[in-house]
Amino acid sequence: MCNKQAMKFVQALLMAAGILAAAHANAASEEAPFRQVSAEGIRHSFLVTGTSTTALVSEACEIVWEVKGYSHDGYVLENGNILVSDGKVAREYRAGAKDVLWSYTLAPENKELGTVQRLDNGDTMLVERGPKPRILEVGQDGAIKLEVPLQPDTTDDHMQTRMARKLPTGNYLVPHLFAFKVKEYTPAGEVVREIPTDLPELGGREEHNWPFTAILLENGNVLVDLTHGHKTVEFDPAGKVAWRCGNADVDGQFNDPCGAQRLPNGNTVIGSYGQTDPSKPRIFEVTRNKKVVWEFYHPEIRAHEIHILTTNGVPVKPVLR
Repeated sequence: MCNKQAMKFVQALLMAAGILAAAHANAASEEAPFRQVSAEGIRHSFLVTGTSTTALVSEACEIVWEVKGYSHDGYVLENGNILVSDGKVAREYRAGAKDVLWSYTLAPENKELGTVQRLDNGDTMLVERGPKPRILEVGQDGAIKLEVPLQPDTTDDHMQTRMARKLPTGNYLVPHLFAFKVKEYTPAGEVVREIPTDLPELGGREEHNWPFTAILLENGNVLVDLTHGHKTVEFDPAGKVAWRCGNADVDGQFNDPCGAQRLPNGNTVIGSYGQTDPSKPRIFEVTRNKKVVWEFYHPEIRAHEIHILTTNGVPVKPVLR
């Protein structure tokens, strides 16, 4: 995205949602249950999806937009609108409001709706789990333009897939939890690459290294959150471990990591979805050297997916999540 386009994105997003705080605004007291903590002075604004709510959180740690209830995946779009999947319906909300501009409802033959991703052509990619697991590309008129059958290696509807993403090549990266694999599919449904997550060096299947989020990075590697394995791993194109971070590196802050985002500075933001310990963050940011530099605490929010929008008043390029 060029600078002009990026500025347009930021202006639309922040003016509509009203989330831009002063670059060095102080967060709430570190004694408060709802706070951002960073010795480096980092403040993020972000969208979080999860168990109790879908919310836009400002750098000043205020919820400035919210829809109550469970949600799986979500983005803030370039025009400031918010795209969310709640398991049965995907909706696009108007920026700063709650009226629905577009929606898609899960097909009756399937059980759950997971991924939602707005594509460059304006269509929306979705993933349905159930007897007919599939990727869909749906137009603004609701018409299904493309259907890609998936091979999840299990009949457990809930555990078939998680957050898939479309690649610049037109293929798709799809995490399959019980298969212990991230698979790359062509639009015809052919599997052309597999990244196993049950490698012995990662603890094997005994550590429940179920892949949840798979993100293609600019260097060609793939960043994967391994939920019950309590770790985040970067794999090279051949499937070898290029970088990893786990509980031994961050004082036990991983608890069922689901969503993740690689920031332009190389840091990784991780949503610790299973975290309920009030002394530990629900979302945290680590450097390449595995130093925790930012944390988000909240008594109720559980971070299923996250979308970092700004850092200290500067927009974050809306990719790599």
